[in-house]
Amino acid sequence: MKSNGKMAQLTATPRTEKKGAALRLLRQGGRVPAVVYGLGLEGAAIHVDEKEMLKVARTGRSEMFNLNVEGGKTIPVLIKDQQERNGRLLHVDFLQISKNKPISVSVAIDFQGTAVGSKAGGVFQTQETQLEVEGLPGDLPTSIEVDVSELEIGDRLTAGDIKLDKGLTLVTSPDTIVASVMPPQAVEEEVPASSDEAGAEAAEGSSKE
Repeated sequence: MKSNGKMAQLTATPRTEKKGAALRLLRQGGRVPAVVYGLGLEGAAIHVDEKEMLKVARTGRSEMFNLNVEGGKTIPVLIKDQQERNGRLLHVDFLQISKNKPISVSVAIDFQGTAVGSKAGGVFQTQETQLEVEGLPGDLPTSIEVDVSELEIGDRLTAGDIKLDKGLTLVTSPDTIVASVMPPQAVEEEVPASSDEAGAEAAEGSSKE
């Protein structure tokens, strides 16, 4: 990956290998199988360098960058999805976008400050770690800063309470509770889910290739 002004660049190579053995060889060679979707692309198969991909992934899924496909063209994309296992990237889905067309993405919430209620003995809890917002690709932030320092015991912060930058529209329901400060006795009285329920929720879905 290299920087070109504000737009990061990631080089990709087309691939025809789609079966497990071939994909494992790619991964052993430090490459990550990937697919590009959108704007007339019907799942174009590519692979990218894992180390370079990790640099892009750290910027967040809401940051647009250029995907330079060898022998093809340069495509503005976002990270649509990525699969990891034991700290290794297994597969990435890219979404081709238009710089002039608004899109909806999930952006990480960056909680700032310490709630007043926490200092008074309450317990600060986060119910959501991301907000879904809509905007032009160039207006999408890598994170949304939220100051929670004024929250007192019993207070709840909803998605609608969060002020967004100009050009962004909230997609998440405004009534969604993002964070709260609970009385300490209320937290102690919460009953954890049974082991049977936890086991049922831990079923693993099938992985993509």
